[in-house]
Amino acid sequence: MRILSIRNETEQILGIFVSWKTRAMNMDMLVTLVWVPLLVMPWIGCEFLGLRTRNNHICGRTFGSTHRLRSIRVAVYVHQAADFLKNAIGSVPEYKISENTRKCGFGIDPDDIATLVSAHDLKNFKKFGGAEGIAGKLSVSLDDGVSKDSIDNRQQIYGLNRYTEKPSKSFLMFVWEALHDLTLIILMVCALVSIGIGLPTEGWPKGVYDGLGIILSVFLVVTVTAVSDYQQSLQFRDLDKEKKKIFVQVTRDGKRQKVSIFDLVVGDIVHLSTGDQVPADGVFVTGYSLLIDESSLSGESEPVNVDEQKPFLLAGTKVQDGQGKMIVTTVGMRTEWGKLMETLNEGGEEETPLQVKLHGVATIIGKIGLVFSVLTFLVLTIRFLVEKAISGDFGSWSMNDAMKLLDYFAIAVTIIVVAIPEGLPLAVTLSLAFAMKKLMNDKALVRHLSACETMGSASCICTDKTGTLTTNHMVVNKIWICEKEAEIKGNESAEKLKTEIPEEVMSILLQAIFQNTSSEVVKDKTGKNTILGTPTESALLEFGLLTGGDFDAQRSTYKIIKVEPFNSVRKKMSVLVSLPDGGVRAFCKGASEIILRMCDKIIDCNGNAVDLPEEQANKVNDVINGFASEALRTLCLAVKDIDATEGENSIPENGYTLIAIVGIKDPVRPGVREAVQSCLAAGITVRMVTGDNINTARAIAKECGILTDGGVAVEGPEFRNLSPEQMKDVIPRIQVMARSLPLDKHTLVSNLRNMFGEVVAVTGDGTNDAPALHEADIGLAMGIAGTEVAKENADVIILDDNFTTIVNVAKWGRAIYINIQKFVQFQLTVNIVALVINFVSACITGSAPLTAVQLLWVNLIMDTLGALALATEPPNDGLMERPPVGRKASFITKPMWRNIFGQSLYQLIILVVLNFDGKRLLGLTGSDATQVLNTLIFNSFVFCQVFNEINSREIEKINIFRGMFDSKIFFAVIFSTCIPVERDTTTKHHDGYEALPSGPELA
Repeated sequence: MRILSIRNETEQILGIFVSWKTRAMNMDMLVTLVWVPLLVMPWIGCEFLGLRTRNNHICGRTFGSTHRLRSIRVAVYVHQAADFLKNAIGSVPEYKISENTRKCGFGIDPDDIATLVSAHDLKNFKKFGGAEGIAGKLSVSLDDGVSKDSIDNRQQIYGLNRYTEKPSKSFLMFVWEALHDLTLIILMVCALVSIGIGLPTEGWPKGVYDGLGIILSVFLVVTVTAVSDYQQSLQFRDLDKEKKKIFVQVTRDGKRQKVSIFDLVVGDIVHLSTGDQVPADGVFVTGYSLLIDESSLSGESEPVNVDEQKPFLLAGTKVQDGQGKMIVTTVGMRTEWGKLMETLNEGGEEETPLQVKLHGVATIIGKIGLVFSVLTFLVLTIRFLVEKAISGDFGSWSMNDAMKLLDYFAIAVTIIVVAIPEGLPLAVTLSLAFAMKKLMNDKALVRHLSACETMGSASCICTDKTGTLTTNHMVVNKIWICEKEAEIKGNESAEKLKTEIPEEVMSILLQAIFQNTSSEVVKDKTGKNTILGTPTESALLEFGLLTGGDFDAQRSTYKIIKVEPFNSVRKKMSVLVSLPDGGVRAFCKGASEIILRMCDKIIDCNGNAVDLPEEQANKVNDVINGFASEALRTLCLAVKDIDATEGENSIPENGYTLIAIVGIKDPVRPGVREAVQSCLAAGITVRMVTGDNINTARAIAKECGILTDGGVAVEGPEFRNLSPEQMKDVIPRIQVMARSLPLDKHTLVSNLRNMFGEVVAVTGDGTNDAPALHEADIGLAMGIAGTEVAKENADVIILDDNFTTIVNVAKWGRAIYINIQKFVQFQLTVNIVALVINFVSACITGSAPLTAVQLLWVNLIMDTLGALALATEPPNDGLMERPPVGRKASFITKPMWRNIFGQSLYQLIILVVLNFDGKRLLGLTGSDATQVLNTLIFNSFVFCQVFNEINSREIEKINIFRGMFDSKIFFAVIFSTCIPVERDTTTKHHDGYEALPSGPELA
């Protein structure tokens, strides 16, 4: 124990050295050379000399091992200390470049550069010459990016940006898993025993009928189960591929463009902005306020500032704030994220709440079935033994007796198979998989299965405005500048504007547009301008280009010193630029009310900057409200020249001069009003939560049909100052919330769920929407405008950012819930009838009318095919005319119980009458009368289930045939269930005579 203790503690100290070394690699080496010997040598000396104190302790350690063991330990310590010193003192490592790497024109091997970044080796990074040195080693220009001609070579040497995935299961694996079902194994053993007994007693082929029948039925059950599971796995794999489709912006051949994350290569210059996922390992090139969330890799919740002093970026991390550019150094499995993924097994889909609930139902039913099967076996066996005792044959046993007992056991096991409703979870999975596939075609990517069924219970949707209710194709519609209002309708109106305002003001306006933006104007192959960026900024840049501005000329003339990117908390974007004459100027744009409060001057009608008194500020505010009442999104642009006294590296928060107010039009999407009306008819309240001006929000909400008589529109600051009692009174009436912060959305969602018990769906597109998306019952992220952080926290991704798609998700959610209810009703009816008829018949007659083979066939129909037929019914318009299902509503409703007991009673009456009085009613006589009757009972039972299946299509309505032929799957299942099977017709009739020969040859 002492040896281990000494070794462990020594390793801990050396571990501290190594940790200290990696964090302070650039400290003076002299400190290392002095401190390491001072700390390590006394430790070694105490151990080696074996000095004793009075208490037999030395250096705080118990002494008591041989000199040989001490010598070995000391040798290890010295070796470890030497390695540490060697690493601490070492200069830039001499990297050996492979021949292939050199031939392709690169100066560093993939493993070497991967180690440099993953180890955060800042000392050697700086000795390489920083980002420019790394770019040189990778043969890439930091300005122009990767050349398309070099992409193949880069992929050949440094690999593809793809992660090795666990291979998916083959079909045979699903067959093998299905065969592991315990009850099926027992049945197969029974079948083999039956064949083993039947062959000697009844001969071939009669002796193998029962055994082969059971084996064939088991084979069918296994095949159908395996096919179903395999199809689901293929669907989930396709959906998983869709989840991983991420696009990033890179510079290649001097042009900024979008590429798939999988097409990234080492050397790519990647543009990062708030909400992006870092697509590969790399190093920082340039940027502003870049804040990285590394919790997915390190587990640390505190974000990391990335800059020239901390330049390393790792794949899988998220950009929490700011913007920047990085050069990709490592891709695919060589990244830290790739190594982590390699150690993890592929996780399956989690069980949904409905699946968990139905597993509980299945367990209870299974236990009831087990009791019935044991009772059935005991009753049949006891009756058999009593009959043998009465007849005096108790002492003599034959193979036929053994076969009877085996049949009783097989029937008992089969009753368990029938009773265990494995079709319940199968029906949920089938329904969810079917809905996910259909929703994928309808532009909704379901990330979590539970969201499908939960969306069916949604009673409230909190939606964004921009891009969800509107088209997200923005254009500058109006501008107020130099105290004049102008409408922008193409080139003519832009040219007219240029003639009406002074040239100096126009120059300042274009500077404010082109300098204070995170978007870019790039030229495509044809030389046409393309704008890459957010819709709002794209609209401003488009307006700037329309008025004759030159983006590239502006950017080359002025140098950007500092940027504060836009986010939903600040609601503004600011930039600090240095002027050609040496001055510094700040530009600011954002929410009109916020920017207006930061201004104390305004450009008047003569183009001069004059003071902005309160009276004039009120007039400007009226202009803003006027634009907003026309459903225009308003932005203010402002400027300030920085004095030396204010500091040239800080962006001011006041003292700006108002340049202009722009009104940006974003038309409402076609079909949104109808979709909102559909939600209201379905009992789903739609609330619009936006960061826009209150008047803009009201105008859009009225146009969409969201703001109704009696509805309330509030602003975020007003809402967050309400007391809990006031919130309880106001929240049910809130239909519009404007100028809201992400925290306001989170508070609204939390109160709707906890205070009022509503099932809430929330849409979000920004990084700051993540808490609300996580808090909601269903988080809906926008696929086009949404950031990667928002998508990761969402349950469903709306690929086309359209509100109509959200309503479609709700419709499918309701269809799933109803379909599962239909199947539960159908299966419980079959279970009750099968158990009761076999048990009652066994108790009274001593035999079961339904054999093991027949019960297995019924199990196949009611479990797998029944689930397939009822769980894949498409939604109908009637689903959106009923209120949502409450959070605590019972799954099995009163109409379902009525249908279950009504159907069961009807079926039992028919089967009991046939079982106990069938021979007399049908006039059956002869040796095979019982066999014929049991066949009739089985066919009657099967057709009862067919009618039950059709009847289960509607739980409450009378017309059960409506839309039946619209579901091809349902129709195919019913048809395949009723296919007649040809049998040998040369057997004797029930009256004892053989059938007369017939056929064309006797004609």
